[in-house]
Amino acid sequence: MGYLRMSDLEGKEVINMVDGARLGVIGEADMVVDCHTGEIQSIILPRRNNFFSLWMDRQHIIIPWQSIKKIGNEVVIVELDGTVPNLTRYPG
Repeated sequence: MGYLRMSDLEGKEVINMVDGARLGVIGEADMVVDCHTGEIQSIILPRRNNFFSLWMDRQHIIIPWQSIKKIGNEVVIVELDGTVPNLTRYPG
């Protein structure tokens, strides 16, 4: 994939190609980086807020870097079909 700066990803919306779901925006995300190699291991996206999220635990989605299929000018396309072993949700 070559070199990529965080600023190159910032503001891009993440779309799941399996179901077309809008998962969030990279600017609101955290990243897990291997401190020895500097490689991105995963992106942690907060779930979109809605009216009901005020009373519920806020959930996050962990997207393994290898699930990213395409980085475009405006969106990041990922493939998450529930069989991805590292796709988990945890309370924020």
